Amino acid sequence: MNYRIAKAQLVQNSMTDGAHLHGLASTSKAELAEINSHEFIILRGGGTMVVCEVAAGIRPFISYCGTDLPGAAAGELSLLSTRQHAPGGAAVHLRGSMLNELGTGISGPAGLVAHREGRNWAIDLRVVTTDHNGPARLTLHCADTNTGVKARHLLSIDTETGVFTASTEITNTGDAPLTLDWCTALSLPFDDRFAKLLGFSGRWASEFQIEEIDNFTGGYVRENKTGRTSHDCFPGLYAGTETTSENSGYAAAFHLAWSGNSRTRVDRAQDGSAALQMGELLFPGEIDLEVGKTYRTPEMKACWSKDGYSAVSRKLHDHLQNALLDKRIFDQPRPVHYNTWEAVYFDHSEARLLDLADKAAEVGAERFVLDDGWFGGRRHDKAGLGDWWVSKDVYPEGLHTLVARVNELNMQFGLWFEPEMVNPDSDLYRAHPDWVLEAQGVETIPFRNQYTLDLTKTEVFDYLFSHISALVSEYDIAYIKWDMNRDTNYPGSGGRGAMHRQTHAVYKLIADLRERHPDLEIESCASGGGRADYGVLRHTDRFWTSDNNDARHRHTIQKGASYFFPLRVTGSHVGPHKCHITGRTFSMEFRAASAIFGHMGMELDLAEETPEDRATLARAIALHKKHRKLIHDGELYRLDTPDYRIGMGVVARDKSEALFSSAQLDLHPTTLPGRFRFDGLDQTANYRVQLIWPGRNISISSPSIMEAADLLGDGKVFSASALTEYGIQLPLVMPDTCLIYHLVKES
Repeated sequence: MNYRIAKAQLVQNSMTDGAHLHGLASTSKAELAEINSHEFIILRGGGTMVVCEVAAGIRPFISYCGTDLPGAAAGELSLLSTRQHAPGGAAVHLRGSMLNELGTGISGPAGLVAHREGRNWAIDLRVVTTDHNGPARLTLHCADTNTGVKARHLLSIDTETGVFTASTEITNTGDAPLTLDWCTALSLPFDDRFAKLLGFSGRWASEFQIEEIDNFTGGYVRENKTGRTSHDCFPGLYAGTETTSENSGYAAAFHLAWSGNSRTRVDRAQDGSAALQMGELLFPGEIDLEVGKTYRTPEMKACWSKDGYSAVSRKLHDHLQNALLDKRIFDQPRPVHYNTWEAVYFDHSEARLLDLADKAAEVGAERFVLDDGWFGGRRHDKAGLGDWWVSKDVYPEGLHTLVARVNELNMQFGLWFEPEMVNPDSDLYRAHPDWVLEAQGVETIPFRNQYTLDLTKTEVFDYLFSHISALVSEYDIAYIKWDMNRDTNYPGSGGRGAMHRQTHAVYKLIADLRERHPDLEIESCASGGGRADYGVLRHTDRFWTSDNNDARHRHTIQKGASYFFPLRVTGSHVGPHKCHITGRTFSMEFRAASAIFGHMGMELDLAEETPEDRATLARAIALHKKHRKLIHDGELYRLDTPDYRIGMGVVARDKSEALFSSAQLDLHPTTLPGRFRFDGLDQTANYRVQLIWPGRNISISSPSIMEAADLLGDGKVFSASALTEYGIQLPLVMPDTCLIYHLVKES
């Protein structure tokens, strides 16, 4: 019996003929290896395994994706998952393909929807050839000659972290244009153990809020049409079992590395199968492929772990840092910021800004960022956007005096821009009203008194590049805060949807500026965290996590962001005594502690802070600088804590030291607090534990653990196993208190 042919028939037809099953069940290891070499390709790396069924002529299929299964053969996994005819259904089991295109006949959502004026829509892609470039990389070529469509699947695993990357290219090989309505990066099978999803939603000033979705039959769909990553439909998802926690259980994460419109969906069928699709959400007619032309999806990232959600996050963090972020700045400390926005808003005064620069340097700032209001007629948010020259009304001699003083104080100078936008009340718009994105004949939706410029037009792109580049050169600008403060509701250019091209143009504009100015660093901001994703972070160095500097809410925002982003790229600022967004007031000790774990900065009027609070702020900044390398280069561990407390820590990669934060956000339900359990320590070692923030005994009653363990002094040495499994008693403290522990391994 030819087992390879028998298996190919089983794969292609999904039949359950007893002879086939009997023959395969008795297959020897050598024969399984023969099957594997012809019909399957296994990608392995970093603890991840992806099994692709790729025999020539069949529909390509991922039969397994997840943590590595040592010793498992691809053929046996396919055999073990054999499904059968379901009464009331098709005579054969329909399992789809890597895109679940309409021609496969499956009843679930198609991952590829394309047509030629309503024809050639039943696309059915079959494997033609494969390029297996090493153990962790595969390019799979597929085609459907009937409809004139080719697909190229690009699959790879980061061998260091196990993060799986997938994207798909669609090429029109027919004799007429092909309209592409939807293409997922990949239709990825979902492990049947996943019973819970973690979605990431929110709004302006409340980004990265986690919502749990219990098991379901049907679809979970998030669609974003804002023209940016968005505040409410972040293109990322976690999955876990009923018992998965931060530090245990099977878990996975998925992310679309894209800063434009997007769609994420998970569909569970009545037969128990489930699949994930992530891709670019296209407007009608946005992608019309001429004959021979190709469309490529954004990349989808995926990774899995048996050790809980926090372990998955560490894999994603390392992948972002090692494979995607620009390496120019990795060996440099991330400078502590001072941003002027909440200190002066549009009320610019050179004398006041010079005083703020002095005060910022005194407390330890290393970068001074002049925010909105310095250019054109920009005295409020209704005018000036697009006029990228220094306002003579406010700065008659330009910014030279301010920049010189900032540099004298050993701080870098940064400047705010919103390049993609224009106010109707601006010289630019009056001269070029046709330079904006719009749907012809439809009135633009009012949004922050501004329109979106059409960067797909060469003249618009060149205007922005030349003006921004000239300012960077003239003032030796080290840093740009790149903002985007409105949704793009009608992303039309020349009558057609253009957000795909617009997003790529934004990427190119940033890349061209960095190429022209190799030392320039750029922050991605979009009304806070509205444009934070692995696509824009290929071109930028950090993102602004939220416009909300409320210290209590910041802990929840930053926790949500940490599921995808490492601390070195999350902008975390100390806000004013009374938060400008929530109206709540907090002590400087709590405000400062909320910003230590991240890319630290300040956004407050230092002149309004008391000398005592400025001294406390200076202590916090000094503490951050002392432990900055650990915070930005170590491994993040989120802790399983009740809702009223958020616990997290950073552990050195060699386990030599760690920094942990326990933020008490509300009253605990018991008369005394519980114990705090650390994670990530070397379980064979002992650690000296000290409480290094706020640096004084704040326990409501005494004596407490503070005195018993001399936490404010030399501390005490404990076994890692006791600290991890048993934990340390927390002192009784007020809400809105953050404790920071430093642990050092004892030799």
